[in-house]
Amino acid sequence: MNKIGIQGIQFDDKSSFQKGPKLAPPIIREILHCGSLNLCAENGISIDSPSIEDNGDFEITEYFDIEKITKKHLETNDKIFTLGGDHSIIFPVIKAYQSKYKKFDILQIDAHADLYNEYEGDPYSHACPFARIMENGFAARLVQVGIRTLNPHQKDQAKKFNVEIHQMKDYDLSLIPKFENPLYISLDMDGFDPAFAPGVSHHEPGGLSSRQVIDLIQSIETEVIGADIVEYNPNRDSQNMTAFLAAKMMKEMLVKMM
Repeated sequence: MNKIGIQGIQFDDKSSFQKGPKLAPPIIREILHCGSLNLCAENGISIDSPSIEDNGDFEITEYFDIEKITKKHLETNDKIFTLGGDHSIIFPVIKAYQSKYKKFDILQIDAHADLYNEYEGDPYSHACPFARIMENGFAARLVQVGIRTLNPHQKDQAKKFNVEIHQMKDYDLSLIPKFENPLYISLDMDGFDPAFAPGVSHHEPGGLSSRQVIDLIQSIETEVIGADIVEYNPNRDSQNMTAFLAAKMMKEMLVKMM
């Protein structure tokens, strides 16, 4: 059985609009264990397992410390589940993954392509991580689902890096490709429609439903080697709606990693 480590990365210095995602990891954990829900995913498998170890939360002041922390956890675990944090954390996490897994694909569930070459003068902004990942060749394949903010620059970037984009306006689960390589899943909570996940910094109407994302995760057949949940902003949440959704998605993705 795979040994899975959970790490909380409390970092939102690269957020472009509103701060708050660094507060998310302990709140998602609190909801997960609050007694309102059990620890089973929908397939009946529990994440209350000796194969899953929680390594705690880490307050980050230096951006590339995220890579060091992730590498350290990958030395003692087969796989890592990360609670963010804004989406900028994905670049150093994936960079650390390259030291262990040389060839893998990424499934990005998101309202935004996050492919800017730079944003507000910062090449490491939370609007840029997948440009950094792809220009370094860290992913064999990047598939984006739920995108509904594509502009000409990011469209050109997607073409440059051969990114496969499934825009929300064309969403069809049957058209999402099957993955052959090991897979890393990055779930930005603003991929959901704000009606399901109000606790995000960037409200983008017309997004995915909870059921659509759950069905997408459950449809994955290849090995899932890692995953993250990012961009939950507790300051924007309503009665912990988004935290409960994040906790449920955490269960579904952890079970896929087991």
